[in-house]
Amino acid sequence: MGKLVVSLDGVVIKEVQIIKDKTTLGRRPYNDIVIDNLAVSGEHAVLQMVGQDVFIEDLNSTNGTYINGKAVKKQLLAHNDTVEIGKYKIKYLVEEGGDYEKTMIMRQGAQAPGAAGASAPAFSQTSGLGANSGFGTLGANSNPASIKVLNGAAAGREVALTKVVTTVGKPGVQVASITKRPGGYVIAHVEGAHRPAINGAPLTGDSVHLKNGDVIELAGTQMQFIQS
Repeated sequence: MGKLVVSLDGVVIKEVQIIKDKTTLGRRPYNDIVIDNLAVSGEHAVLQMVGQDVFIEDLNSTNGTYINGKAVKKQLLAHNDTVEIGKYKIKYLVEEGGDYEKTMIMRQGAQAPGAAGASAPAFSQTSGLGANSGFGTLGANSNPASIKVLNGAAAGREVALTKVVTTVGKPGVQVASITKRPGGYVIAHVEGAHRPAINGAPLTGDSVHLKNGDVIELAGTQMQFIQS
């Protein structure tokens, strides 16, 4: 389980366990995490939990939200990230030894040579004990399921589903989660105005079971679910 450690000038003033799907942060007293300081907007940011992954989103605050010194609109938090709001520092920590989710984020990448308007998704995987970004090589392993990109400049790349929950998509545009359950894998809509499509049909209901060979279309990228 993740938690937030709020400090000011190096002095810890509160610790908050993240147990809700959405945790709000701001100056107003109705927020889940209240920071009574004029540098903090009334409704400054929200933390959304997807599986055991936690995203933070700035709610158009006056002074902005920073992670490790960089201004962000919405971002997946990794273990030991420091969120900065005004003079306050909020460190995100996860318990070591837990089976934390490996997350795959597909974000806008460079254009493929000679393919005008085509963009390659980049893969960034976070295990909760650090982050590795880029196109890292993922070889075959004992895990029975994976996702293979079918179109665009990254066509042919395959990512193994090695954790309980994998989120895939482009934050702020369209995001879905793939969860490993005893009866197989299910996909669910997380974020975005449009739901992901499975074999050409938009996802209906909260989630749907995936079958070997199913084609997922998400944020303009087609991926095939492969399970041996």
